[in-house]
Amino acid sequence: MLAVLGFATIATFLALTFTRRVSVLVALVLVPIVFALIGGFAPELGGMIADGLIKVAPVAIMIAFAVLYFSLMVDQGMFDPAIRKVVQWAGGSPTKIAVGTAVLTLMVALDGDGTSTFLIMVSAMLPIYQRIGMRPLVLTGIVCLSAGVMNMIPWGGPTVRAMAALNATSGDIFTPVLPAMAVGAIWVVFSAFLIGRMESKRLGDVLAPVVKAGPGTPHVDDLPTRAKVHPAVMAFNVVLTLVLLVILLFQLAPLQVAFAVAFTLAVVVNRPKWNQQQELFAKHGGNVTMVVVMILAAGVLTGILNGTGMITAMAESFVSWIPASAGSFLPVITAVTSMPLSLVFTPDAYYFGVVPVLAETSASFGGDPFEIGRAAILGQMTTGFPLSPLTASTFILVGMSNVELGKHQRFIFGWAFGTTIVMTIMALLTGAISL
Repeated sequence: MLAVLGFATIATFLALTFTRRVSVLVALVLVPIVFALIGGFAPELGGMIADGLIKVAPVAIMIAFAVLYFSLMVDQGMFDPAIRKVVQWAGGSPTKIAVGTAVLTLMVALDGDGTSTFLIMVSAMLPIYQRIGMRPLVLTGIVCLSAGVMNMIPWGGPTVRAMAALNATSGDIFTPVLPAMAVGAIWVVFSAFLIGRMESKRLGDVLAPVVKAGPGTPHVDDLPTRAKVHPAVMAFNVVLTLVLLVILLFQLAPLQVAFAVAFTLAVVVNRPKWNQQQELFAKHGGNVTMVVVMILAAGVLTGILNGTGMITAMAESFVSWIPASAGSFLPVITAVTSMPLSLVFTPDAYYFGVVPVLAETSASFGGDPFEIGRAAILGQMTTGFPLSPLTASTFILVGMSNVELGKHQRFIFGWAFGTTIVMTIMALLTGAISL
């Protein structure tokens, strides 16, 4: 009975989100409540929901301060000097420009927000591409690959959802896949080099970059300008960000605490006046609210699925269907299929509807349930999110570049899937996932 209720809950949730009959937020909260009431769990319902909210609260707090922090850094132009240096270095070489695009996107995507990454990169680089005749399709493809890998950071969408769905910490999900992410970033830069070489051949400029000034050579004046920031303030921002990254990598403090303190320090230095702070909250508060509320709503779903025992019952059903010999392959299967599935699953549907069941099933076979979370972020809405028609930011990327979504998908799908495979192999070699 519990398994039937659980599958009915997940199926209803997926159906409602696929057809967009209701918002994901509404489905996350109301669907599990309805099926819990049908199962006779009304007396315990409040406690289950409260437990779920308490478990996801640290993730919600972390993502709120992380989005605000990196949004402030982007507003202050912390990445602008790097962009200008890369443009100067690249000159008129399509190969160098392609590599520079990858490197810059890896840096800019630190904010964990695909929308802002695409806005910054397209507005900064599209004029450069157009000036020397490079296809905007190359720009969208390389940005897609780079932003996809960086989306694995703990305040990025996939990892946040994986942590919330499995009641895990960044140490459980993100830290073990750091080597795989690093190799993925190197692979993306190499891929950009190969794509740039192909574009050079198309333009008849194989290995002879145009470095002298001329009508076809990009110049830093092509880049958008911002209000100047005092050098001392910029230096403070860079040092604070580096310290924050060290704390993240070595887990020296809980992430929600680190980001709360870092954002407070940053806003005091960069926006000391109350009206300036109000403007910052007004500009970025909408994004923060949407993400935080979604994570809290996911706590309702996971709290009820765990509290009622539905998740365990569903996993037991899966165990009875799957041969024992295949149980150990679940993490690898999840990793390899996660990227293609990003084209048919929304991130919320996948992480809150599919991943918990796979994780519990893996645990029933004696595996580490967190391995499923790690496997999922290697592809699902990581290398796949800038290709998915179910992700709004994808349309910002292709729309600003005036590229058809279908052409974008056909051009970069193989490279994106290859990135997932490379990271999966590294995850296997380092023990982040196992056979």
